[in-house]
Amino acid sequence: MRILGLDPGLRHTGWGLVDKQGSHFIFVAAGVINPDEKLPLANRLFELHESLKKLIEEWKPDTAAVEETFVNKNPNSTLKLGQARGVVLMTPAIYGLNVGEYTPNQIKKTITGVGHAEKKQVDMMVRTLLKTVPQNIPADASDALAIALTHGFLGLSGHNILGR
Repeated sequence: MRILGLDPGLRHTGWGLVDKQGSHFIFVAAGVINPDEKLPLANRLFELHESLKKLIEEWKPDTAAVEETFVNKNPNSTLKLGQARGVVLMTPAIYGLNVGEYTPNQIKKTITGVGHAEKKQVDMMVRTLLKTVPQNIPADASDALAIALTHGFLGLSGHNILGR
């Protein structure tokens, strides 16, 4: 089972792919999508969608998982994050993938055993669970791998509005 984890953001969307074989997880790939910040919002969202389409078509995941949005102090930032998150939720659904959603605390607790773990602790556990993760992957990609692992550990639940 190939799992795509997505850490949504308008400036940086992390993605990570893991294969689940029984109770074992294998690192496949990870990276970050960086829409051009000079483009208008609609074009940035379209660029995010197009990048996700290419990713899904190339790597052919069986399921996907997305981190739920937290509320920022800046309402404008929260709104823009929500728009990017909508694209990140919709694109895998277009391809018929079930999409699970997990809160940051669920992800941290699943990966480290502590719901309020620091980012460094999560990254260390991702590297422990996926022994072949390159040392130089960006933090957003590591977060996406944690989301994929969480989806694998918590039973691959998720919903697809297209019913596929």
